[in-house]
Amino acid sequence: MEYYNYIKALHLIFVITWFAGLFYIPRLFVYQIEAFAKPSPEKEILGEQLKIMAKRLWNIITWPSAILATIFAIWLLILQPYWLEQPWMHVKLAFVVLLIVYHLKTHHFYKQLQRDEVKKSSNFMRLWNEGATFILFAIVFLVILKNALNWIFGVIGIFVLGILLMLGFRLYKRFRENNPNA
Repeated sequence: MEYYNYIKALHLIFVITWFAGLFYIPRLFVYQIEAFAKPSPEKEILGEQLKIMAKRLWNIITWPSAILATIFAIWLLILQPYWLEQPWMHVKLAFVVLLIVYHLKTHHFYKQLQRDEVKKSSNFMRLWNEGATFILFAIVFLVILKNALNWIFGVIGIFVLGILLMLGFRLYKRFRENNPNA
């Protein structure tokens, strides 16, 4: 158990870098999609540069971080198996499964854009970008508050956060429409 805190620290580091990748890759998708609407040669130059950036972020940071965060999490659960008896951990693991599904769907979008297939709008990707935020909030509050979390208020809080993010997105969209150079 002497090395337990080292494993926990490594888990947290890789969770942070995993989320960093999940926060940034949809922004790159937004820029890639918007680059497709530009005239040549700007379209090709931007498109290729953004594809390289996305490839490096996804394959060098995001995927390895996801794998290492998962390995260290499993190791922690092996060292502390009683956590699996805790109701908050069941909910947390459900959100982790949701995070993995989000990651895999993001990978699907990544592959499409690497093939120059634009099937989603930049506005969709801006909304998609908020998915990781919801999951992060849920997991952090579950881990910190554990059994002290009032589930009803927690669920309401996540929905309120979603509504606030949607309102912020709409305001930003209006601002961009009224200020195209901003």
